[in-house]
Amino acid sequence: MGYNVTQKIIKAHLVDGRMKAGSPIAIRMDQTLTQDATGTMAYLQFEAMGVDRVKTDLSVSYVDHNMLQTGFENPDDHRFLQSIAAKHGLYFSRPGNGICHQVHLERFGKPGTTLIGSDSHTPTGGGIGQMAIGAGGLDVALAMAGQPFNLKMPRVIGVKLSGELRPFVSAKDVILEVLRIKTVKGGVGCVFEYLGDGVETLDVPARATITNMGAELGATTSLFPSDAVTKKFLKAQGREADWSRLVADKTAAYDEVLDIDLGNLEPMVAMPHMPDKVQKVSEVKGMKVHQVAIGSCTNSSYKDLMTVAGMLKGRSVHTSLSLGISPGSRQVLEMITESGGLADMIKAGARILESGCGPCIGMGFAPPSAGVTVRSFNRNFEGRSGTKTASVILASPETCAAAALTGEMTDPRDLGIAPVAVKIPKAFATDDTMVIPPLSAEEAKKVEIIRGPNIAPLPRKERPGATLSGVVLLKTGDNITTDHIMPAGAKILPLRSNLPKISEHVFEAVDPTFPKRAMEMGGGFVLGGENYGQGSSREHAALAPMYLGVKAVITKSFARIHLANLINFGILPLTFKDAADYDRVDQGDELELDIADVMKPRLTDKTKNLKIAVVPQIFSDRDRELFLAGGALNYASGK
Repeated sequence: MGYNVTQKIIKAHLVDGRMKAGSPIAIRMDQTLTQDATGTMAYLQFEAMGVDRVKTDLSVSYVDHNMLQTGFENPDDHRFLQSIAAKHGLYFSRPGNGICHQVHLERFGKPGTTLIGSDSHTPTGGGIGQMAIGAGGLDVALAMAGQPFNLKMPRVIGVKLSGELRPFVSAKDVILEVLRIKTVKGGVGCVFEYLGDGVETLDVPARATITNMGAELGATTSLFPSDAVTKKFLKAQGREADWSRLVADKTAAYDEVLDIDLGNLEPMVAMPHMPDKVQKVSEVKGMKVHQVAIGSCTNSSYKDLMTVAGMLKGRSVHTSLSLGISPGSRQVLEMITESGGLADMIKAGARILESGCGPCIGMGFAPPSAGVTVRSFNRNFEGRSGTKTASVILASPETCAAAALTGEMTDPRDLGIAPVAVKIPKAFATDDTMVIPPLSAEEAKKVEIIRGPNIAPLPRKERPGATLSGVVLLKTGDNITTDHIMPAGAKILPLRSNLPKISEHVFEAVDPTFPKRAMEMGGGFVLGGENYGQGSSREHAALAPMYLGVKAVITKSFARIHLANLINFGILPLTFKDAADYDRVDQGDELELDIADVMKPRLTDKTKNLKIAVVPQIFSDRDRELFLAGGALNYASGK
């Protein structure tokens, strides 16, 4: 039996374990990336390990999230990150150079290699055949220190594409179809690998859109083969030498196969407040729209924006709404300027926003109260836009442009305009002056780290005792996201390097009294339903609860990255052996958890005098040792 692309890359990087689905494995990481919202804490953790210089082939520190500088906090963090990069041998992508995933795809990603990033949309790199995995910042810090990444060997779901997309139907509609079929929890423990004749009809920006938003499936990552299309893209980026052919063997097998005929797809949207609430645009046509935003790491490429520019050319944005456009990178902004696309968008009435994440994380351009905003982004969780009462609809750039022109949900095929054909340029603008390369080891010794007053000392957790006790501080429902646990936005993101301050906002969108109660009660337990912790890789959703004294989280099931983050920070993740027991335990109940043998925990609800069977979500000896050490940082540094 031959190997698929996923298996080939894992086999070439396997450090420990067996390539059997569900078994613990460890793989070598070639590259890392961080962004500024997660990077500051990741580099504080890297410093604590006492490693002088990163041990990867390439590591890049990007600034793209905390770009709204309303105070000293964000610019101070940016100076810290730049000095850290100079000190420890990283590339530093300056503010304004673009969104990490778009820039990495353009300038650094390499087929057949592995990439771990402290952002859940790191799988964007799968668009060029790179195994790119999102993780918590501590896992990235460990990789920079030369340690392998530990995970479960994923199941590989083959998505067989046939046919060709029709006009005004695009890659966003492909991934929305996959989400419609598999849901936001259907990809946990899986890699989605795309194959079939339809693959060669999709260029790299289209593939990257699909792999980027594969994160919403809960997947480990998503992958396309590295083929002639990939080679053409890398050659246009001046990086043909980085290309290598990587395709599945003809006899390769998959754990499951989905068949999608591209020619049968039509424009689709994800309705509030979850990326898998997928409907056809034709089913919601006529709905009034108050704002449109085009960009994010999902749909901000040169091709995406030139398509939008072509649709807007000679027309005007509807008077009932505001249109904001965020180019994905400095390269994209430069090229749409030179080609005239930027002028077409401005003449149409679009507002041009900075090359950064911006509205996607609630960092500016918030929608009005109770407004409908249509966005070419990847997440539409409640409140993520910065306006809790807003309804966020996810759509392709083409559907976004149609809404911007008409003021309502409109199938772009009904506009009566000719399709816009945008080809991948033969040569992209490749000015890397906004990327500062690593200093030599000797030069790096002279660098002093610049720390602003908002950067608080790195916390550590004590080793757990034989018994954990406390009250149920909070009981949540299904699909609790990391945005629910640790909100983002212009108010909170600047606090990412100040754990005591940011901890005041834990579960703010669910129960704003949580932080105060947790501190007063000396910590306790959190109960959750299915798919707890889906969404962003933000480790603060584990780190801040740890700071508040959360000892264990008990759920029906967990999302992958958040589960790993809980273990990394010494919070015990448990699931109910019988999901019905979730209904037997209430918020406020006093619990006692005997973990004399952490692999056989015994839970008692002392308030109701109930014995509750729970299962530790610890899958390897390493996970067990991490938890017993009080977290991965203690474990890695031998403390």
